[in-house]
Amino acid sequence: MTIRTASRGTARLRLAAFAAAPLLVLVTACGGGDGDGVRAHDSAEIASVPDTPAPDAAPAGKPTTAPPAAEGKSAFYDAQMVYVRCMRTKGGSKDFPDPRLSGHLDWSKINEIRDPRGDGSDTKGGRNGVCGPELRAASDLAPQRDKQKDYESMLAHAICMRDNGVSKFTNPTMSGGGVMPGGDPDPVNPKLDVESPAYERAREACKGKLLEGLDGMQ
Repeated sequence: MTIRTASRGTARLRLAAFAAAPLLVLVTACGGGDGDGVRAHDSAEIASVPDTPAPDAAPAGKPTTAPPAAEGKSAFYDAQMVYVRCMRTKGGSKDFPDPRLSGHLDWSKINEIRDPRGDGSDTKGGRNGVCGPELRAASDLAPQRDKQKDYESMLAHAICMRDNGVSKFTNPTMSGGGVMPGGDPDPVNPKLDVESPAYERAREACKGKLLEGLDGMQ
């Protein structure tokens, strides 16, 4: 991952990749730990506190409409901003950060506000997937990526994680023309402690291995 905090939500994101492959060709994943121990987290509800005015309500199951594109910003960026606003209001993450200028989400900041006791929904789609339509709409506008380069980047990152003490960190795989990230060998029953100091050290040492837009995915 690109930064230490990108570790905390990514084990859950890898599991989401298998459940939502059509909307995320490169989805999420991660894991790691001091001694590769098991770590369990209790679920916790996230308080829903608006940070910015909510956009006009959209019909159930449909994303809210993006505002007119700002000069110099891409449609991808604008769609991500719609998702961000949804996460700050309906999603219950009032401090959810703006995307980078490239349009990619800034996982270095997102995971700083993640509840380590929660199920990851406070940083991924909101409770009960309330911001799922906005997330899918943004994903549909993401720039096309070189899958081979992405695979090589994630493979280098996985090797680096193992070399730095996270011995069970798995390699990415090519699947269905896309890349499935590596990380925890069993995301359903995590085997790696992504909160441990040893994992954080490895993540920091390996953050330069991932291309932009891949942080938060592995």
